[in-house]
Amino acid sequence: MDLNKEMKRGPEQAKTLTKVLGQSEHVKELVKESAEELSEVNSTIKQELANPDPRPGVENALEKSEAVEIKVHEASEKLTVVNQALESEVRDRHMVDNQLAEALQREEATLHASLHDVLTDLPNRALFNDRLEHGFAQSKRHGWILALMFLDLDNFKTINDTYGHEVGDIVLQKTAERLGEDIRGDDTVSRYGGDEFLYLLTGIKNEKHIATIAEKIIKKLQEPCNIITNGLNTNLSVNVSIGISIYPKDGTTADWLIKSADQAMYRAKQNKSGYAFSAFSSKGGGR
Repeated sequence: MDLNKEMKRGPEQAKTLTKVLGQSEHVKELVKESAEELSEVNSTIKQELANPDPRPGVENALEKSEAVEIKVHEASEKLTVVNQALESEVRDRHMVDNQLAEALQREEATLHASLHDVLTDLPNRALFNDRLEHGFAQSKRHGWILALMFLDLDNFKTINDTYGHEVGDIVLQKTAERLGEDIRGDDTVSRYGGDEFLYLLTGIKNEKHIATIAEKIIKKLQEPCNIITNGLNTNLSVNVSIGISIYPKDGTTADWLIKSADQAMYRAKQNKSGYAFSAFSSKGGGR
């Protein structure tokens, strides 16, 4: 079943049924009014017949009028049955619409969960690789520079060992939030695993722009992070090392480009330079 198609069609059908029900109710009221008017007419005719000298044809008119009155009452009763059926159909349609809406929400939640990291809600590896492949195609088509940043939090194990994993998880969540705050439209941030993140930059005009973005990320992540857990207030400042690879000179596949950025990240960590470009890039160092 195509839930999206059913979701679009369901409300339209319910709206149509509701409209038909409204029209049927209107006809029912008209029939009811006609029956009442006929009843009044018949009462008048009967009074006329009670006179000593009734007008010619009145008795025949009464018979015909009473026959019409019976048919109108029968029509009214049938309309009542139809309206009850329509009301039931509308209720059933609304129930089905609600069930479809719930099913669609569950489907969307399941799809989202399959493509996003549980802790940070960032795209996971599967979704990131899909975005990366799309970035390759766009880079080829438009001649853009595509850059991949491999980010690793410095001394994150010390944070876990000193303050506990709950604080460590909050640090990862706040890191994810900060990375996503200034992200551009077609760029993607992903949690690669543990305290490692990937940052995909597309549509870059020159490598100096990449370095500027790396410096901004480092500065942003270094801002004090106030964490309150179990009534304790912890103030932390996180440093990050960034490795940068550029498509296609540092790799023409997702795995190759990530590996190049990973190697550059380790060099940046060893040199404490903040960030470093891949050895294959025209820039070999950080700041």
